[in-house]
Order: sequence, then structure tokens, then C-alpha cells
Amino acid sequence: MLERHLTVVRLRLGLALSITRKDNLIVNPKELQEFAGRYAKAWSSQDPTNVAKFYAEAASLRVNDDAPAVGRKAIAELAQGFMTAFPDMVVSFDKLLPNDNGAEFHWTLTGINTGPGGTGMRVRISGYELWQIDATGLIAESWGQFDSAEYERQLKEGVNDE
Repeated sequence: MLERHLTVVRLRLGLALSITRKDNLIVNPKELQEFAGRYAKAWSSQDPTNVAKFYAEAASLRVNDDAPAVGRKAIAELAQGFMTAFPDMVVSFDKLLPNDNGAEFHWTLTGINTGPGGTGMRVRISGYELWQIDATGLIAESWGQFDSAEYERQLKEGVNDE
């Protein structure tokens, strides 16, 4: 479960960041927005280690109700699954919202499912991740959510472009 109180965190490359919580810390929204933008680009890079670098060593990433991927290696493997399924995958950063647990990173994934066993269908699905950032400025926990029924429908029928 995501913790309710966060402390001052430091992003990689020495960028300071704090998140407003009940302990009266103040967020630097610009730096958090930049972090989120770089994170989306990492998902679009076709290099799963780029995604894993945003996570603390023992971090976890959970997608919907699946078991969490724990540790950078497991997170990279999870990212690789999406990258393999969608070789042209682009993840766009839609918005970032503060919440009681840290932040909500909202995204949209687009791509054609042409990886091994792929359907050849174009997918466009939006979702979000609930982030907890640790004291080093990396993601300690992320819980990703998207409409899995709609995703499965798009894999079979393609995206509805209306």
C-alpha cells in the first residue's frame, strides 16, 4: 500500500524536489513534470532499462490487479513485454496530479500489436500510475491502472478512431 507521508526527495542529476504532504513539504511542480515527461519518453524508447532507471532498486510496479514486478530487473522485464508487443509503441504524458499518496501520472499508449503472436491491430489506451517517490527521487511504488477489457477489445478489433 502506498504511504501517506513523503519526505523531501532528490531527483537524479541533483534536482531537488519535495511533495506537499501533511508534513508541510512543498512540491516543485516543474521538476516533477519534467520527471514525468522523461518517464514517458523512457517507455517509448524500446529500451526497458530506461524505464527501470526511474525506479529504486527494490521498487515495485503493479499493473491493474496483476502481481507486482519487484526490483529493477523485474520492472525492465515487464516493460520489455509491452515493448515487444508494440515495437512502435509511444507513451505520451497526459497529466500529473498530486494525491494523498504522492502523484498520479496519466498516460496514453499507442502502437500496433506487431510483436510475436501479435494481432496487427492498432491500440490506443489511456491509464494512470499512482506513484510513491522515495527519498532519492526515484519511484518506490507504482500501481498502474487501465481498462483491460477495452485493451483486449482493441487487440482483437483495433482502435475506434471516432
